Amino acid sequence: MRATIEGLEQVYREYKDLEELNALAETEEERREIEEDLAKIEKNSEELELKVLLSKQEDRSNAIVNIHPGAGGTEACDWAEMLLRMYLRWAEKKGFKTKVIDLLPAGEAGIKDVTVEIRGDYAYGYLKAERGVHRLVRISPFDANRRRHTSFASVDVLPEMEGPKEIEIKDEDLRIDVFRSSGPGGQSVNTTDSAVRITHIPTGIVVTCQNERSQYKNKMWALKVLKARLYQRQLEEEKKKIEEKYGEKLEIAWGRQIRSYVFHPYTLVKDHRTNIEEYDVRIVLDGEIDRFIKEFLKRFPNYA
Repeated sequence: MRATIEGLEQVYREYKDLEELNALAETEEERREIEEDLAKIEKNSEELELKVLLSKQEDRSNAIVNIHPGAGGTEACDWAEMLLRMYLRWAEKKGFKTKVIDLLPAGEAGIKDVTVEIRGDYAYGYLKAERGVHRLVRISPFDANRRRHTSFASVDVLPEMEGPKEIEIKDEDLRIDVFRSSGPGGQSVNTTDSAVRITHIPTGIVVTCQNERSQYKNKMWALKVLKARLYQRQLEEEKKKIEEKYGEKLEIAWGRQIRSYVFHPYTLVKDHRTNIEEYDVRIVLDGEIDRFIKEFLKRFPNYA
């Protein structure tokens, strides 16, 4: 937080310097350079102000993102893969690192389930705004009659827990199974029992990982995801207690449809929580989602 405040103070000093330079500017070229510098300062200021809102302990964590298609067969599986690409492109533009922890491909096209780690400062704080159901409307490329289809996919976002002190997992509470990987990979991935499935017996939470060649590494990643899911469960239980105590309802319900991406009969991306709209669907699916994220976090600063 201190670094963020110092950053805001630096932005203010730069803005005052530009004010003085603008008063002394004599040519159009000088004024144009000042306008360009001002645009950079405004962008930095917006980012810093957003970080002030992300004040919860877990907001600075890396994010674990899970995408799962809804009903709809191949069309829904393809939509889940499109969302995966969108978040990978977004992370790339932010300078974040990504790693696919587990991916289950679908038969004809798309994916049945994917879990990806996104590493970067405030990755979870930003991406928690994406949690919910995403809806796609388009002429299906898999329909020979070229009919319009509506598909759904759910996105879940968890904070990655770095140390063991936050969530304690007892060995006796775990059932660990190993099996042969069914996903893509090198020759040893699909020929050895390297895939790992961990069941947390008290809660029934099941986590699988099969993307690494090593059974040990798959187990390590599965435990990391399990810890994140247990932490998220803890947060949800705390929210329920607050609701019961004060009789309040959360602004954003779990699993609610949060955004629609429409290709036909018109092009539009609309966030149903903030009413923010973007008419170029393709740039959104290419990772340009900051506008939706920022507006949501500004309107719902207490969302966890």
